[in-house]
Amino acid sequence: MEYLNAFLCGGILCLIGQILVDRTNLTPARILSSYVVAGVILGAVGLYEPLKQWGGAGATVPLTGFGYLLYQGVKEAVTKDGWIGIFTGGFTAAAGGVAAAVIFGFLMAVIFKPGEKR
Repeated sequence: MEYLNAFLCGGILCLIGQILVDRTNLTPARILSSYVVAGVILGAVGLYEPLKQWGGAGATVPLTGFGYLLYQGVKEAVTKDGWIGIFTGGFTAAAGGVAAAVIFGFLMAVIFKPGEKR
């Protein structure tokens, strides 16, 4: 059941994104940014935690999950360090994922020698 819930949750989030791409004039960059902001907002109002409990990786892997991770990091840092946590919490919480993306992106660029499409 856990796999089905993850599939449904991630699929619904992707379906919403695809509908936005097909039916609106929003650019993909704006849609992706909106997903991150939506994760932060849903986390702040307390709706993302139940979604995460139900959807598992289907809720934590998409960009909404990244926004929720940033929210959680800021919330914990503000509790621990005060107002300075607003500036440091998101970086601390997301450091592992961002570092992995940069390292693996660099490795793929070295291995596959990217260039312009012709």
